[in-house]
Amino acid sequence: MINTGDTAWLLASAALVLLMTPGLALFYGGMVRTKNILSTLMMSFALLGVISILWALYGYSLAFGDDLGGMIGKLNFLGLMNVGQAPSAIYAKTVPHLAFMAYQGMFAIITVALWTGGVVERIKFSAFLIFAVLWFTLIYSPIAHWVWGAGGWLGPDHLGALDFAGGTVVHVNAGMTALALAILLKPRKGFHEKVPMNPGNIPLVLIGAGLLWFGWFGFNAGSALAANGLAASAFVSTNIAAAAGAVMWMLLAWRDRRPSALGIAAGAVAGLVAITPAAGFVNPIAGIPIGAVASIICYYAIIWRTKKSGIDESLDVWAVHGMGGIWGALATGIFANAAVGGVDGLLWGNASQVIKQLVAVGSVAAFSFIGALVLGKLVDMTIGLRVNADEETVGLDISQHGERAYGGALP
Repeated sequence: MINTGDTAWLLASAALVLLMTPGLALFYGGMVRTKNILSTLMMSFALLGVISILWALYGYSLAFGDDLGGMIGKLNFLGLMNVGQAPSAIYAKTVPHLAFMAYQGMFAIITVALWTGGVVERIKFSAFLIFAVLWFTLIYSPIAHWVWGAGGWLGPDHLGALDFAGGTVVHVNAGMTALALAILLKPRKGFHEKVPMNPGNIPLVLIGAGLLWFGWFGFNAGSALAANGLAASAFVSTNIAAAAGAVMWMLLAWRDRRPSALGIAAGAVAGLVAITPAAGFVNPIAGIPIGAVASIICYYAIIWRTKKSGIDESLDVWAVHGMGGIWGALATGIFANAAVGGVDGLLWGNASQVIKQLVAVGSVAAFSFIGALVLGKLVDMTIGLRVNADEETVGLDISQHGERAYGGALP
């Protein structure tokens, strides 16, 4: 039976999650050099169109259709067939099935957009689009089914791994994909020669971070799928974790040099990433250790990546979303409390939940990393992944889109 309050909240949450993709575009766009701002924004905005269509055509069915061996959904929802104004018999039974479908579609969009931070300033736009379609179809949709689809092998029907709003499905998945693509694409020109690659517009980064923080309430509290106490709990834990992540990153940077605006924005996002799988399973106050530890892990992951690894994973999607998502998934197994979400974790006597979380993290990380390497290599062997040296020097705004962010139209 449809509940109007639940329906209104889920539709509002879907709109909040959609806003995260333009927010991400600004967050990433401000971190690249000025000659690549528009190309970075363009990737996220293109995905708003492409993934919205593919989700309605077949993606929703692959992720949430009738189970096929715990691995993928059948095509019983192809073209939104059997998805109407009445509630689903399986998912979110107090809202229209279309509302649930739309809400989940926003997650698909933002997840594909997340890994673009690992490929900015050097990927062909055509290659990006082809890879994005393949990745959405062959990696995102199956993983979404594993965790969230009825009968999925990692979800409550089988293994019982916990992922309230996307720690594995969204963040580990995107982070490992960004790492794989960064390895395939190789570093930007001048990376090893220490050519300055400073952010082009830090105020843009802060605007994007603010929009992400705002939209994340739809991401996490909306995942309660109802306007209820669980939504309120997830809302509060989300805000606390973001705050803890921001403050911890500020303190770490202050100790090492000076507290930066870019750092506090990254810390907030790290806290948000880590609380995502846990938001509906932990007491809100657990957001403090979850967010703070996420910042510590992600902060030092970036230092290792930039100073030791030689990998040019441009905007640290792996370090923040991948590593933050791994910690968040494991923290869910540690801090989960049955009084909140129905399952206890390690601190409440259920050590086995940590093992389940480890299995989920390892499976998703391996599948997304290896899958992205294979798909990326296929695209590279056919049309090529990377722009040529001259196009990279000029910048992707001009070479790929014939526009520039500042200075008016081209002659």
